[in-house]
Amino acid sequence: MKNVISKIILGGLVVGAAGLTNAQKIDAKAKKILDDITANYNSKKNTYFKFSFGSGVNGQVTKTEPGIYYAAGDKYKLKIMDTEQIFDGNKIYNINADDMEVTIAKPNGSATMFSPINYLTTYRNDYNVSYSGKKTVNGVNADFIKLTPVKANGLKYVYIFVDAAKKQMVKLEQHGNNKDVAVIAIKEYKENQELDPNMFVFDKNKYKNYVITEL
Repeated sequence: MKNVISKIILGGLVVGAAGLTNAQKIDAKAKKILDDITANYNSKKNTYFKFSFGSGVNGQVTKTEPGIYYAAGDKYKLKIMDTEQIFDGNKIYNINADDMEVTIAKPNGSATMFSPINYLTTYRNDYNVSYSGKKTVNGVNADFIKLTPVKANGLKYVYIFVDAAKKQMVKLEQHGNNKDVAVIAIKEYKENQELDPNMFVFDKNKYKNYVITEL
């Protein structure tokens, strides 16, 4: 599980951003739902998610771990197991407490950084989008939206489940061509909290005994 977490955090949830080579198809109803959620999140001073991260093969989740995610504007902090990622708006800091390593890098324009809500923006260019009806998820009668890459990027499809009334995401499933599956199920959501001013700041002094590599 540790290797899976590290791979996803270091590489981003998405294998890579796809270019538009085929005619993109976006269902109007699905687009409105996704755009409403995006506008809702963007209107907040900050947001917080407590979620479970699941992974497995053949479409079945076999392992889950809790995670937390804070975001304010384009900055965010993510933590799953012993791995933490901070994006301060300029650089990404991947911190592995178990291995006592820190990797610092600029965002890669060809890849999408990890975020429980990154598909709310990348769908506009990278995916065909269809509305697939309603499905009960964690007790919520959620709208079910399917994203299919317009160009091969390692993914077969992505499912997004939305509480349209609250304009919030409930669950996200990412299915790879290799039959791997990654699932984010949001357990708790908060907004406009009073956050520590240094929430999205990497303090090198806290990691004096770590191996720090800047790419």
